[in-house]
Amino acid sequence: MPFAEVLAPDDQLAPARIVPPELEAKEPAEVRGAGRDDVRLMVSTAHGRDLHASFAQLPDYLTAGDLVVLNRSATIPASLIAQRDDRSQVELHVSTRLQADLFVIEPARAEVTPHERLRLPGGALAEMLTPYLTSHRLWIARMYLPEPFVAYIHRHGEPIHYAHASARWPLEVYQNVYADEPGSAEMPSAGRPFTHELLAQLRERDIEIAYVTLHAGVSSPERDEPPFEERYAVPVETADAVRRAHRRGGRIIAVGTTVVRALESSVDEKGRMVASSGWTDLVITPERGVDVVDGLLTGFHEPLSSHLAMLEAIAGAERIRRAYRTALAARYLWHEFGDSHLILA
Repeated sequence: MPFAEVLAPDDQLAPARIVPPELEAKEPAEVRGAGRDDVRLMVSTAHGRDLHASFAQLPDYLTAGDLVVLNRSATIPASLIAQRDDRSQVELHVSTRLQADLFVIEPARAEVTPHERLRLPGGALAEMLTPYLTSHRLWIARMYLPEPFVAYIHRHGEPIHYAHASARWPLEVYQNVYADEPGSAEMPSAGRPFTHELLAQLRERDIEIAYVTLHAGVSSPERDEPPFEERYAVPVETADAVRRAHRRGGRIIAVGTTVVRALESSVDEKGRMVASSGWTDLVITPERGVDVVDGLLTGFHEPLSSHLAMLEAIAGAERIRRAYRTALAARYLWHEFGDSHLILA
């Protein structure tokens, strides 16, 4: 959904197609404010209102019996500097681990050729094999590593750097406090404002917490490019918690689009929530709709992001257009260090 469609034709900000630079969050909340949870929260209610709050007030907009589902995937330092035969350098973003020694890799701002070999730090090699599916930016590559991948990438990699960020921040800045399963090339950032104290407050109010895993690949987009396959797991405990919450009338609040994708990929042919794991290529659109999720806590997405279709599936196109007009007018901040948006179906 382009910003030109998000905004009314007579809106003074129309027809913006990019996030206004002054609304890009350039540093973490704990640098510009008091802590991780020191961000704003816009609440789009089921009654059609957009309310303004702080993230610390999140428990006030949930009720006992609700279930908050988090993605426990931890961010890896997925950026590696490789050297070509002519000694020029290429930045490689390791997006997704496939099987054995095969990976999906994004050569950042560089053209590569089939079977080109790039030298990596520590005596490793990456051989670019073929473009990945229909993508023009992602490649399947074979990596020859001197040690297991997770150990290697933590020894030699750096977090992927974003052009809007004011500095190259260390890996811990891109980790959620509850994340413990390394695998995401880019941070599942909807959960970034959570603190251990806030999670404890939710539990004290009888708001249950459950976890899924979905390892997110690189998101630097070819505009309107749908997400590719990603590894996910919905454990038995979480499937049980979802069913239990729905039986007692509670809502399922997904923290991030990755959680929506994992949960909705774990519904059987009869529409029942079950445990599952594997690879998902599910793309959630208004036509497909959602079976499990009753609300979404997320950030504000890019103008042409495919994630906006997921938001529409949960809340409807007109509510999302109105919410984004409100967010722009109220000067909410975008990107992984930005403000939060709670959408209640």
